[in-house]
Amino acid sequence: MFGRRNDTIAALEEAADVTHPARLSPQNLPSADHMQFIRDAFFARLNPNFASDLSEEALFAKIEQAVADIVDQAKLPIDREEQKAAAQELKNDITGLGPVEYLLKDQGVTDILINGPHHIFAERQGRLEQTSFHFRDESHLLSVAKRIAGSVGRRVDESSPMIDARLADGSRVNIIIPPLSIHGTIVSIRKFPNHQVTLEELADKQAMSGTMAEFLEIAAFCRLNVLISGGTGAGKTTILNAMSGNVSPLERIVTIEDAAEINLQQPHVISLETRQRNMEGSCEVSQRDLLRNALRMRPDRIIVGEVRGVEAHDMLQAMNTGHDGSMSTIHANSPRDALVRVEDLVLSSLTNFNPHAVRRQLTSAIDLVVHVVRDFQGNRFIKSITEVTGIESDAITMQELFSGARGTSGTPEFTRHDIRPHCLEKVGFFGLSDRLLSVMTEGVRG
Repeated sequence: MFGRRNDTIAALEEAADVTHPARLSPQNLPSADHMQFIRDAFFARLNPNFASDLSEEALFAKIEQAVADIVDQAKLPIDREEQKAAAQELKNDITGLGPVEYLLKDQGVTDILINGPHHIFAERQGRLEQTSFHFRDESHLLSVAKRIAGSVGRRVDESSPMIDARLADGSRVNIIIPPLSIHGTIVSIRKFPNHQVTLEELADKQAMSGTMAEFLEIAAFCRLNVLISGGTGAGKTTILNAMSGNVSPLERIVTIEDAAEINLQQPHVISLETRQRNMEGSCEVSQRDLLRNALRMRPDRIIVGEVRGVEAHDMLQAMNTGHDGSMSTIHANSPRDALVRVEDLVLSSLTNFNPHAVRRQLTSAIDLVVHVVRDFQGNRFIKSITEVTGIESDAITMQELFSGARGTSGTPEFTRHDIRPHCLEKVGFFGLSDRLLSVMTEGVRG
């Protein structure tokens, strides 16, 4: 039975041209035994707290000298490059995130998944691969997790075993420790590009067609309300960031998130972040609290990083009360499922509302649903751009303007549907109706 299963998996991987990449590994480090000897000798000599009063350069110089002394005294067969790599590893142990510091600096890595001290995975180009990095033990990993929490003014321990946080470079991190995690401390890090991604770049990477990029540029500039749906890791925030690049620099934008990851380049952006409850169970500030406060801050647009609770109703109210051009993301399997989920979130928090009233709010608030997916090869692309057109017989009506699918060659293929956009009138207020019609009939970028 197991043999047949393995043959099936191999056949699927061959058909999909999936190869197992070489494991990511640290470069130039001494052997594991030599590194452990150096580490033990180093921490036997020095207390890690000595680093608190030193600059980065002075700290590294002091560690490098200590490593050189240890190597000389023990007569270890380790050259200068390996000594320097060992010193960097020790510095990461003291001030950084230990062995995963290398992965954080690797621009090709988008996700780092730590499943206990000895199993670290990294995603690059949509594919997950196990690395040869590891922590010394559970205590080492837990100390790094606590350092991450402390850097953002939070704590992680048995009484508070789960947190969302943000690293100094903007990466989002989730930590969960025992007793909630059965097999040790689990850390999930989502990295984000250090530059503003544009729709044109995403089209070049085949996340959408050039015509779709042109359409979304018009939609963002003309203040259409957009809901971006998709699964975990599908690229919802990336699409939102790219669309925001077409917002006028004169507009005042308020962003609301649990852990800040939206990266807007406009000059007039106010970023708000929720706060978890403290040890006494008080002082929590939710997305709904921030959204209500944002309405008093004279925003032109409101961007909610992810709608997933009672703030759904306030988001619809904002979109319906003059804050056109607002955007948000939601976890859903299709454009229609996205609207159903928003409806469910509103009805679950406001029991005095009826479904028909919520659907009417949805149809007047949301102009577009952009649905993104990630296929089994790791390709992220837009599967659908769908308009919300109205309501008939108590059902929300929609029309799909663009669709995408995995082609026979393995790369996404996109289709523009020959439909007159419902948003044409709204776009006309900005003088771009002719340009929109040109996009929908001839295509501007193919």
